Amino acid sequence: MAMYRKLGRTSSQRKALLRNQVTQLIYKGKIKTTEAKAKEIRKIAEHLVTLAIREKDNFDTVTVDAKVARKDKDGKRVKEVVDGKKVTVYDTVQKEIKKDQPSKLHARRQMLKVLYPVTEVPEEAAGRKAGTKKIDLTDKLFEEYAPKYADRKGGYTRIVKIGQRKGDAAMEVIIEFV
Repeated sequence: MAMYRKLGRTSSQRKALLRNQVTQLIYKGKIKTTEAKAKEIRKIAEHLVTLAIREKDNFDTVTVDAKVARKDKDGKRVKEVVDGKKVTVYDTVQKEIKKDQPSKLHARRQMLKVLYPVTEVPEEAAGRKAGTKKIDLTDKLFEEYAPKYADRKGGYTRIVKIGQRKGDAAMEVIIEFV
């Protein structure tokens, strides 16, 4: 018996398909796919959530000094003339940042091996770069899913059958986080 389903694809195609579907599942919370794909997606997604749960509180809070550009009432940077050149004025601000422990950093990198980068584009900015923002799915796993499932011992996803697809009669399902 095989360790995984081949899904009628070469290994690189299969890996890309599963990475894409797991990324969309974590980003959206639920997706519609075939039953065989959903069972493979479930394995990967539940492993990522388990990694996030195991390492969710494994960080140090560090206070650092950061240089922040001073801004005027319109939100533009304040500039002053120094030696005949316009130079931006910076203020020093203390910020608290979270610094990952080595094991959490390793878990984050393991997640990034599976997840694709996601860029969110608002509808009014469709087709343009302005207004887009990058979504950090590893943070979503650590901040949203890990606390939600911290007291649960597995079984973070649910597969619901919705019937056969019209074209090839493949069983379609919805896979979602519980």
